[in-house]
Amino acid sequence: MTGTTTGAVTALTEHEWRERALRHERRVDTLLADHLRRRAEGEHHPVEDFLFTYYSLKPSRMRRWHPGVGTVLLGPAARARLEERFYTEVPRADGSGGAVGLDVDAFRAARRVVDFVERLLSAVADRPAHLGCFGLHEWAMVYRADQVRHGRVPLRLGREGTDRVVESHRIRCSHFDAFRFFTEPARPLNTLRPSRESQVDLDQPGCLHANMDLYKWAYKLAPAVPSELLVDCFELSRDIRALDMRASPYDLRAWGHEPVRIETADGKAEYLAAQQGFAERGAGLRRRLLDVCAALRPA
Repeated sequence: MTGTTTGAVTALTEHEWRERALRHERRVDTLLADHLRRRAEGEHHPVEDFLFTYYSLKPSRMRRWHPGVGTVLLGPAARARLEERFYTEVPRADGSGGAVGLDVDAFRAARRVVDFVERLLSAVADRPAHLGCFGLHEWAMVYRADQVRHGRVPLRLGREGTDRVVESHRIRCSHFDAFRFFTEPARPLNTLRPSRESQVDLDQPGCLHANMDLYKWAYKLAPAVPSELLVDCFELSRDIRALDMRASPYDLRAWGHEPVRIETADGKAEYLAAQQGFAERGAGLRRRLLDVCAALRPA
């Protein structure tokens, strides 16, 4: 069952929303089991830790199910949500009470990021995808560096081999949060000069990091974003992170990740195909996030 819809609002019976919450919790528990085990044992993972350090959403918050804007919860148990931030009693179209949902006015007043997120995602959605960067941003982060970010992980081609790959390719990184980690010698090699101020102008739908960041925008819009969409964005970010590091200069075979050898023609073809797939997945999630932003606009 999917609830009843009145106007722009979907009402879920208590049975329906409890079932959705349970499915969500089970999904998150499966996705995060390995990470939580490693965290308990003090074990580090050079690929997956990024999803919980660079991105700041705590596992416990991801596990908490929210219906999102435009959906209200029925039944006595729903009233417990009124103790949570941004939930309020919502009048129903038939004049009856008892429904609980998002307080849109309170949410917009507290989360001023909504307008920026909509502007950024709309701009990216309107652009063609530029592919074929081959993950060289990760190589530029270690170019001519005495120390590397993942000091416990060996460089697959060694220092000199890594530098040669950077010098033999054209680097066109458009994403500021990747570019800002370039080494100083690598910065002049980038054909663009991304900045925080130019993010809306430069982010584009083929960029791995712009698509990973859909997860960040999803949790910054929580609880207005349905939790199912949040986890869809997390899964995309997780999958992109794996490609990002497999195509990087690091040798991650000890962690079960075979390299994508972007310094070869076959490796470039493998990377390009994966990047195209991620751009398509990202486009669908971006549209869904924009639907959330639209639902949050003042009446």
